Amino acid sequence: MFFVTGAKNTAELGRGNERRSIYQKFREVDLLDKKNTVTALKPGEDRAILLGLGMILCSVMMYFVLGITILRSYADSVWTEEGVCVILNSTVTADMNCSYNCGSDCWRVSKYPCLQVYVSVNNTGRVSRLSHNEDTQDTSSECFYVPRCQKDSMAMHGVIRNISERLKMNQRVPCYYDPSEQQETVLLTRLYDRSVVFHALLWPSCMFTGGTLIIVMVKLTQYLSRLCEEIGKIKR
Repeated sequence: MFFVTGAKNTAELGRGNERRSIYQKFREVDLLDKKNTVTALKPGEDRAILLGLGMILCSVMMYFVLGITILRSYADSVWTEEGVCVILNSTVTADMNCSYNCGSDCWRVSKYPCLQVYVSVNNTGRVSRLSHNEDTQDTSSECFYVPRCQKDSMAMHGVIRNISERLKMNQRVPCYYDPSEQQETVLLTRLYDRSVVFHALLWPSCMFTGGTLIIVMVKLTQYLSRLCEEIGKIKR
């Protein structure tokens, strides 16, 4: 009877040890899988964080470049108010000299017609000279438009003629003027208006937001992973 009972206890102990060994094997495999997963995730997380930081750095550099170019020109412009200009007179007054590049260290002189346009701003009776944009105003304080200088002066005459005909067909055009009236000239278009500034800042803003979201998602994933490990330790 003792031998039978001892044999049964031994068999039960053997089964228990076998079950524990099987459980330990599964447990070791599970821990190994978790370690491999953590080892595989960590380089990926590091790359994701580096990507996010790189995107943020690039966006900051783009903000800096735009700040000293487009934003500065937009802020320094005095033509801030938009109005309606009624064209009063559009005539070609004289031929202006310009120089074009004809090769290495070679410059030659050509001529283009100077088109002068006078308008009335917002029907107030204030007569001002109309200029195409800021660059035209800086290049020539008298002419409405300065074409790209080239050898064929007849081509430049054709460009100015087409502009003059279009202005005569459209007697009322939108324009920009200086509300302080320090600048008597008004502009037909601005190089950097609000839409240009918005589109210029759109891409760096998207890049900055994307980089920030990548870093936040990686940090959130790491936090949730640590939280799950702590909950698992408490349950065990």
